[in-house]
Amino acid sequence: MKIIDAYDLYIQYIIVERGLTNQTVQCYKDDLDIFFRYINCSDTDELSYYNIDDFISYLSSEGKSTKTIVRRATTVRSFFNFMQQENMFKRESTIIDMPKIGEYLPTVLSTEEVEDLFDAIDMNTPEGIRDRAMLEVMYACGLRVSELLNLKKSSISSSLNCLKIKGKGNKERLVPIGDYAIEYLNKYVDEVRRSNPGRNTDYIFLNRHGKPLTRQFFWQQIKKYAQIANISSNISPHTLRHSFATHLLENGAELRMVQDMLGHSKISTTQIYTHVSSKRILSIYDMYMNK
Repeated sequence: MKIIDAYDLYIQYIIVERGLTNQTVQCYKDDLDIFFRYINCSDTDELSYYNIDDFISYLSSEGKSTKTIVRRATTVRSFFNFMQQENMFKRESTIIDMPKIGEYLPTVLSTEEVEDLFDAIDMNTPEGIRDRAMLEVMYACGLRVSELLNLKKSSISSSLNCLKIKGKGNKERLVPIGDYAIEYLNKYVDEVRRSNPGRNTDYIFLNRHGKPLTRQFFWQQIKKYAQIANISSNISPHTLRHSFATHLLENGAELRMVQDMLGHSKISTTQIYTHVSSKRILSIYDMYMNK
């Protein structure tokens, strides 16, 4: 079923059966519009309850208040529940951890957990080589999921060891890419992508049919590798982006530089990672000093 058709029925439901006011209905419409633009899907079969987790992580990375995050996620969950009740959506429901009102800090992996996540990937398969390249690039550059999946051959500036990223609002930025990420990216391009049916397309990361990867697929892959690596954190597709920013700040990077690399328009959005960094430092201190 088309998402737009499910949306129309849902709006009719909240107006007629739930009797919501025009103002509240408009808020629901606005929240769902933001969600639809984020997931960029057209069919309900492409959706999963885990999209809500991903959406929460995305809103957090954009510096939205916890109150806003909770409201938007609640709206989306209501829409999903409606689709399931009306048999428009056949995925099993799952418990979504809603952020508590107050300060909401994104989940961050330790450097050891990042290594464990990467090591969980089977490099003896074409899929593994591609996925290792994706995760290495995402962590090395702090990319949003959409930026990673929309990378094109023209995005790579090999002479500068940089990626040209088109972010929110079509704003372009240059992001340096480390040697490890370049190594795995080149391995994927040379050994896997070269024989892919879609090798002539400009998109870098492709499925085995030559099509660009979807957010849903990326979500499934990162969850799979986190499970193999026994990472218990509530990981999401943006966790590597959060970890990138936090690790930079922990190692002395200036906040303004991290802001530029992440593509944040406001430095207040980047400042959330200083709170994460401080919290992690205190946690490590307590672990080793309060024995």
